[in-house]
Amino acid sequence: MNKGIDIGRLKLYLWVGLAYMLLWIMGDASRYQGIFGTILLNEIWRVIYVITLNFIFFEYTIPFIRRRRKYILIKILFALLLLFAQLFLYSLGSYIWKSIGSALHAYVELRTFTTLEHELSYQFGYSVGSIFFFGIIIHINDYYKLKSRAQQLLIEKQKAELNYLKSQTNPHFLFNTLNNIYSLSRDKSDLAPESILRLSKILRFMLYEASGAFIAIELELKMINDYIALEKLRYDDSLRINFNYDIEDMKQALPPLLLIPLVENSFKHGASETRSHPFVDIHLSVNKRQLDFIVKNSVEESAGRGNVKENIGLSNLRRQLELLYTDFNLSLEQHGSEFTANLKINLASHV
Repeated sequence: MNKGIDIGRLKLYLWVGLAYMLLWIMGDASRYQGIFGTILLNEIWRVIYVITLNFIFFEYTIPFIRRRRKYILIKILFALLLLFAQLFLYSLGSYIWKSIGSALHAYVELRTFTTLEHELSYQFGYSVGSIFFFGIIIHINDYYKLKSRAQQLLIEKQKAELNYLKSQTNPHFLFNTLNNIYSLSRDKSDLAPESILRLSKILRFMLYEASGAFIAIELELKMINDYIALEKLRYDDSLRINFNYDIEDMKQALPPLLLIPLVENSFKHGASETRSHPFVDIHLSVNKRQLDFIVKNSVEESAGRGNVKENIGLSNLRRQLELLYTDFNLSLEQHGSEFTANLKINLASHV
């Protein structure tokens, strides 16, 4: 199938040709005074030929030469033949085009040449200069287009990965919540119906509030409160829960369900596995676009102090943060019987 002409590429060559023509007009106008109309007519006639030649050279000749062939010798012969034909068009072809213009009164000769060789040399210099001019600008344009396309592909890849992480996080969260309800149902607890009701509220939030890229922080707080209320049903009065916040603007935007993994982790891998004096202490502050989220919870005694191996929920959260923000820090630390997760985000650094 023959390759059709790309109109967008052709427009690019027309703009580059216009710039090349203006450069020569300025040069000739300073050399020949009082005949600007003639100079303009000459350059318009010449640039038509130059644009055509360079379009053929860069869009067809070079790609044809670079095409893969079975035999290297044939490729070399084709390359030499095409380059010779192109050089012919840039020298003798330019002379013939100028002569046609003279015959049609579209070109007026302003220079006097002593020999044909001298004139062909001049025409060749004009044409070869256009190769460098067109080549540099076309290369820069293609580079930036390629860079832009690569960035767009990267953005699309990151969006796909972010959506995948969200699709992983939500079922993971729901699976753990359903396990909690199952435990209440198995024990024939009177709290099972209430837990199902609270779960339905959480599902409604996920379906109708958390489907977009952002939600108001007040909605995220509501989600956290609903989740804490659901978790409370599983514990007796021995569990101590404290949730407080200091937020400058409740309408500030935040990606939905971004904070839930840390809250969920504090119950699933903290309070639920603590045999004595379980607690969860949560504090959220958002001031001047700086978010500081601290979640502390009880854990079984561990010797020393250090970093903690991340489970799937925390790993997914960290990767989401990497895709969403350029300025954040998530630290996880266990000291004795206390586990601390501290998330700091510059909300203004959203990509």
